[in-house]
Amino acid sequence: MEEEPVSSTWPLLPLFWQNFTPENTARIADLRKEKADQEGHSDPSKVRIENLPRELRCLQPPQEPEDGEWRVFGNKYTLVDELPKLEDMGIQRLFPNPEERDQDGKHFDRATILKRSAKSLLLNFLELTGLLATNPEAAEEKITDIRDILINFHHLINEYRPHQARESLISMMQAQLDRTRAETNAIRDAKDKAERILEGLGSLKIEDVASEAVPEGKDVWRDDREAWDALVGESTS
Repeated sequence: MEEEPVSSTWPLLPLFWQNFTPENTARIADLRKEKADQEGHSDPSKVRIENLPRELRCLQPPQEPEDGEWRVFGNKYTLVDELPKLEDMGIQRLFPNPEERDQDGKHFDRATILKRSAKSLLLNFLELTGLLATNPEAAEEKITDIRDILINFHHLINEYRPHQARESLISMMQAQLDRTRAETNAIRDAKDKAERILEGLGSLKIEDVASEAVPEGKDVWRDDREAWDALVGESTS
């Protein structure tokens, strides 16, 4: 069976990657440092140079957009990543605004609202199936209700993202701290073992050992090697 030819391949890399050479990097670093010294900037990396040679233009990052917004593949992004309001997206809000919460003395319980939204979503779905069976023309309004519930549900979950990021960072830092403490304790245990071994060796009397006659046929070097191997095994265990 013949293999089908590939109709489309990945696009080639932009040719400007060839400009990222050690020589060009060193050249633009020297130009930045020179201009920073002339203008009195403390950080040469933040200095922008006009009229750069063609091979160095791609090594200088573009400026930030003045209005803080830019588009990529039709989607709009902002420098300040904020959760958009439901009203700005034309969606009916089904729970209080952040400015209106906790004003009546009651705590705003997101978990309870999420549970209610889930139950309401199931109920509306059952109603939608009934309408599709009896009166399909009236199902559009019910579909809009389900869409609003889903978007509100997703929006309320997204309000947890900053809290999730903080908790994830705390968990990572705690794991790093525990790992560092375990390594420190292991080093201290190895140090204590080494000190005990050295104390045991220091208690030996060299004069007594040297004065003893070596029995005939006894391999002294073999005994020393066995003692050394035992010492190394004790220190590494």
